Amino acid sequence: MANNNLKQAKKAKNDEFYTQWCDIEKEIMAYIDYNPNVFRDKTVLLPCDDPEWSNFTKFFAQNFEFFGLKKLISTSYAYESKNIEQYYQPSLFEQNSPNYDVDKTKIKGKIFTLEHDTNKNGVIDIEDLEWSYLEGDGDFRSNEVKKLRDEADIIITNPPFSLFRDFLAWVFEANKSFIMIGNINCLTYKEVFLKIKENDAWLGTGMGRWISGFIVPESYQLYGSEARIENGNRIVATNNCLWLTNLDHGKRHQPLELMTMADNIKHSKHKEIRTQKYPQYDNFQAIEVPFTDAIPSDYEGVMGVPVTFLDKYNPEQFEIVALGNLNGFPPNKTYINPISHINGKEKKNEMINSVLTLKGNDKKGNFYTADNIDYHIYAPYARILIKKR
Repeated sequence: MANNNLKQAKKAKNDEFYTQWCDIEKEIMAYIDYNPNVFRDKTVLLPCDDPEWSNFTKFFAQNFEFFGLKKLISTSYAYESKNIEQYYQPSLFEQNSPNYDVDKTKIKGKIFTLEHDTNKNGVIDIEDLEWSYLEGDGDFRSNEVKKLRDEADIIITNPPFSLFRDFLAWVFEANKSFIMIGNINCLTYKEVFLKIKENDAWLGTGMGRWISGFIVPESYQLYGSEARIENGNRIVATNNCLWLTNLDHGKRHQPLELMTMADNIKHSKHKEIRTQKYPQYDNFQAIEVPFTDAIPSDYEGVMGVPVTFLDKYNPEQFEIVALGNLNGFPPNKTYINPISHINGKEKKNEMINSVLTLKGNDKKGNFYTADNIDYHIYAPYARILIKKR
């Protein structure tokens, strides 16, 4: 249910989903553990962030000296530019500041910076944040925020769900280091997959339920087993999000422990492996491996694995060959006049010519036929083609 909530939020452009402190801390400390100086003398930009409500700025401000940061910048998006239905009330932090302007509070974004011990207490922390209104509404695509992007060394945020691809292109354009949250489906985006294939980007240290949930506003309806109220916060949990980054961490260098093909067929916990073994794709020279823990250690050819394999991907252990769908690979067979048979309904459907195929029916009994084959075929879930190094 929570995954449907996120899809609806994206469709409605309701982007007020805030990351919990515990999830930020768990992810960021993994980079510190691997390289204690990863943030030292760096300028970190937190766009799409509002420290009055969000935890990214609070976390980095409180750890400013521990991380050895040079400068921290965060920008927020103006209320009237958001698509949210709730009463607007400026925070006490803003109202009590001499910078407060009743004419700007709803239409201007804000910029928060931290680089000095402004209150002269001997520590640089969240109490030293300085802020002002931006000239515009804080849209990351504005020239004003682009200049901040270009000044930064590292960009870290949970970008708007509805603008994820735009935000990703914005980061890639500047060739910056980054850590961001996205939907697992982004792994099949061409621009993301190519970065991962070329080892220019990779997953962070956790995905799925590793991210414990997002804080949502009062206007967001809570329902289903994955929604809860905790410490006064309304939280929606999800199992379809991940951290995407190009900063190194230890997990991506841990080899995946595997069994041989023979041992998997005999001992795998997955019934499909024990009974169906490793079928060959009908339109590509590779075998189907539907579970990451069932990858055979002794197979030298190409294998199709779930996209969630990337959470365990070690570039020293495996090579990524291609994306197994959406024209990401060169099929060795074209189906003539393919017909889909889904829920008893038939229709011409060329989609099957752009994905990996297997002989038979899928788990729901759906399948495809074509003029040049005398058997049924179906498309497994999205696959990545890999081979052992």
